[in-house]
Amino acid sequence: MLPVTSNGHFVTAGAINGKPVNFLVDTGASTVAMGATEAQRLGIDYRKGQPGQSSTANGIVANWRIKLASVRIGDVEVYEVDASVLPGSMPYVLLGNSFPGRFDLKRTHDQLVLDRRY
Repeated sequence: MLPVTSNGHFVTAGAINGKPVNFLVDTGASTVAMGATEAQRLGIDYRKGQPGQSSTANGIVANWRIKLASVRIGDVEVYEVDASVLPGSMPYVLLGNSFPGRFDLKRTHDQLVLDRRY
């Protein structure tokens, strides 16, 4: 379960490849997405990923498509998760549908409940 913040977002601590990150749930994003600064901090060699473009709230930006070995929230860990790395930095790692898409999401009052599908 993820609690809602005062501004209506779902934010939680978690881990990528065993290293701590702060996630913002973004079901409008296709994949987990992070800035290049965060990818470097996590030791991810994103430039070996597939270059492409993403449509964001700020327009079209270059990105690199990669696979994350693991994404963890609480006691739930998912392996081989699609992700995108965008230039620059971002305040959170966006938890796009490549992670929550493996769950049934249900908002109950002020919490987001994730029930594993597969």
